Amino acid sequence: MSKKILSIDDSKMVHMVIARTLKPYDIEVITALNGQEGLDKAHQEHPDLIVLDMTMPVMDGYEALLKLKESPQTKDIPVMMLSADGGTASMEKALQAGAVKFISKPFNSDSLLSALPEFLALELRAVEVV
Repeated sequence: MSKKILSIDDSKMVHMVIARTLKPYDIEVITALNGQEGLDKAHQEHPDLIVLDMTMPVMDGYEALLKLKESPQTKDIPVMMLSADGGTASMEKALQAGAVKFISKPFNSDSLLSALPEFLALELRAVEVV
């Protein structure tokens, strides 16, 4: 069964990096460009993991995180936060609100891949194409 990751970020480049990184694996990447769109997609798609940016228009990542954790349908989905503001205060605020991991931007494929097995309970092996 394929795993789903919801990437909520106003940067299409971040979505592209995540999709490119996960292309060899059996992981579907769903994208949203702001917090409100991300909340809607989380409720529709029921992803296995959410990768959520802190700074976005319409609804920022912290507010989206709080709403995700308040909702019975999404409260148990692990959320990894991304932020260009890698300060300790931002990290602590996100972790106290329910995020399971905080990754500073810019990030690379290795830092993303190293966090996934822990939250998706899987071994990352490239899917062989025959």
